[in-house]
Amino acid sequence: MAIGTNELASAQLRGFDDDRLVDELRKAKEELFNLRFQSATGQLENHGRLRAVRKDIARIYTEMHERALGIGRAKAAE
Repeated sequence: MAIGTNELASAQLRGFDDDRLVDELRKAKEELFNLRFQSATGQLENHGRLRAVRKDIARIYTEMHERALGIGRAKAAE
């Protein structure tokens, strides 16, 4: 699965267990850090990738919060 692509859809996130979500969040934050560093040094070629990775992080946080509140369909909780 690639962070910052359409592969990381909300439907796919629902199928992940909690540990996998935390791992994907860690990877996404690490990639966002690297992209910001590239942007600051003028080496970033694809600026749209920043937005895509931020949205992926938001999707992961949303799924984690829905599970904590017990709303939505969490396959890992069944």
